[in-house]
Amino acid sequence: MIDRYCTPAMSAIWDREAKTQVWLDVEVAICRAHAALGTIPSGAVEEIASHAGFTLVRCDELERETRHDLMAFVRCMSESVDKGLGNPAVSPSRFIHMGVTSYDVIDTSLGIMLRNSADVLLSSGEALLKRIGEMARTYADTPQIGRTHGIHAEPITFGFKLAGWYGELARNLDRLRAARAEVAVGKVSGAVGVHAIATPELEKLVCEGLGLTPDPATTQIISRDRHANFLNVLALLGAGLERIATELRNLQRTEILEVQEAFAAGQTGSSAMPHKRNPWNSETVCGLARLLRANAHAMLESVATWHERDLTNSSLERVVFPDSCQLADFMLNRLLNILNGLQVFPERMRQNLEMMGDLVFSEHVMIALVAKGMKREDAYKVAQRNAALAWDGADFKTSVANDPDVTSRLSPEEVAELFSLDHHLRHARASIDGVGIP
Repeated sequence: MIDRYCTPAMSAIWDREAKTQVWLDVEVAICRAHAALGTIPSGAVEEIASHAGFTLVRCDELERETRHDLMAFVRCMSESVDKGLGNPAVSPSRFIHMGVTSYDVIDTSLGIMLRNSADVLLSSGEALLKRIGEMARTYADTPQIGRTHGIHAEPITFGFKLAGWYGELARNLDRLRAARAEVAVGKVSGAVGVHAIATPELEKLVCEGLGLTPDPATTQIISRDRHANFLNVLALLGAGLERIATELRNLQRTEILEVQEAFAAGQTGSSAMPHKRNPWNSETVCGLARLLRANAHAMLESVATWHERDLTNSSLERVVFPDSCQLADFMLNRLLNILNGLQVFPERMRQNLEMMGDLVFSEHVMIALVAKGMKREDAYKVAQRNAALAWDGADFKTSVANDPDVTSRLSPEEVAELFSLDHHLRHARASIDGVGIP
């Protein structure tokens, strides 16, 4: 992933130095498990742990010879132990990578990195969730026109809109917690997964030491349905963030202008038009969501492999795992920054709400007539014909109040309540409470 869309917390997990360090940690954990089972002298393990190291430069040199990145690393790690011990004739480095295959190390390391990435994403997600909840409470009673098909529908509140965002993000974070548990697994089961050399007891010790659960049934690799699910959860999380960002973009349109992203002094909106203030931060979130979906699709293609393993998954995983984790964390933090600086214009919301006068209460007219015994179809026509007069310039409320089909069934007080905004919004806070906003 290009630096522009990386976060420090996620880079600390996925940059090459960090990834290789996890490989080293797993190799040492395997040696410690061997020692615990008596297959490696405990003194040798301590010498390995004390002197094991690597340099990426040396790993690259060795990979040009081995054409195998993990094997190049193992040789580099072994060299560091030998050098640290003065190149002994019989070195404990011979025990490094004993009885395991490359993907015992790679997939176990991947379980650690995905688990840690999930923790970063959950932290970022909780911060965003908290901010949305705060805003929902702040604007719980701020009236706004609701829109369907881009057209004015009925009044809502801005807090009600935010409550929907809160509920969806909370569900996506719950999904992420479940996906975290599913990928936080390791394997030390050997070349085809049958524990021909490394025993199930060894595997259990290694995984316990690394905070993972042993995958109970593997081939040479851990089944990729776990990882495909993880990336699909990130794609769904991204889709939820895109929904929020898309709404913010629409609410910033010139003819709506109910909210606006923060605009710093000296900031350039357009190279050609000095007046422009574009919703570029929200647009960035929308664009990156497409990448998350594409990566998830690519990972779905990697669930199937030939027999006990082929190499089709390896190359794309070097891209989709770090990139998806980076993108998701960037998007969460970018949206949090947007909301922290968002300008909200309640008066503009009120103006837009009142743009169509009282037409937005037409459903109340229809339902009140039905409640008084009129057929629904007839009640619909009464409300619609008065609405048609309003489209031609008449006042909808006055037309309804003077309509014989209305006055014969409803008192003036009952008609007045039909056009009460407070009455219409009397349950708007239910959604805010319903999604559990504190």
